Amino acid sequence: MKDILHFSHANGFPASTYRTIFAELADDYELRYIERIGHDRRYPVTRDWPHLVEQLLDDIGSRYERPVWLVGHSLGGYLSLMAALKKPHWVRGVVMIDSPIIAGWRAGALRASQWAGLDERLSPAAATRKRRTRWASRDEAWRHFHEKPAFARWDERMLSDYIDYGIPQVGADGERVLAFDRQVEYLIYRTLPHTLGPRLAHGAPVPLGFLAGTRSREVRQVGLDATRRAARGRIEWLEGSHLFPMERPIETARALQRMLNSLRAAEGGVPRDSAALAKSA
Repeated sequence: MKDILHFSHANGFPASTYRTIFAELADDYELRYIERIGHDRRYPVTRDWPHLVEQLLDDIGSRYERPVWLVGHSLGGYLSLMAALKKPHWVRGVVMIDSPIIAGWRAGALRASQWAGLDERLSPAAATRKRRTRWASRDEAWRHFHEKPAFARWDERMLSDYIDYGIPQVGADGERVLAFDRQVEYLIYRTLPHTLGPRLAHGAPVPLGFLAGTRSREVRQVGLDATRRAARGRIEWLEGSHLFPMERPIETARALQRMLNSLRAAEGGVPRDSAALAKSA
């Protein structure tokens, strides 16, 4: 029986964008995911993301009978860790992909900037509000993104899946519309969690690993001190930006396999009791 890997996507990128990575992991893991986090009105986007964590946990609790591996990119990495903090007996381990833990004075600065409304300048939030949402055809959408420097670095398979699943066709005339609501994306950027430091004071409750991009602005801004402590040094660097999974999907899949093997060894090779995922928990 394959281990279950539940993947959570980055802000703005539906889970099917990562299909190339999923295909590389499919021989060893049963892949599951929520396609678009934050788009279910039962789980609104609020400060510190409690309802998004609840959305992830409700999905896990309703779908699985045994503990799972949680893997997430950016937004998804934070949600995976926060879910494990809340229900550690449901989780075998967590891999965070370029989701550096914000703690210490940086967490205080983030909290103050959020209250003052200054955080918008330090994240993609401002640009998100003006993001284009419609294209006349697939070709037009492809050209639009392929000409942007950040997207030009993407593996073409990843960009193709983003166009197909992130900007689906909505009419017989070929028009395509952004699937990820830009207001949801904006709110997620504006409500980044700043409470993880105290919650990790005694370490992570499950084995934790971290994959970092060598040119990640997010890692440079936040630093890795808190992440290194929580992950007990289990950090691997991959060439690329914050979006290195899109730039190097095969290398990312290989790194995930290595990290998950490391976490499996850290749990002693003995999976948590399947009964631990009882819905009474």
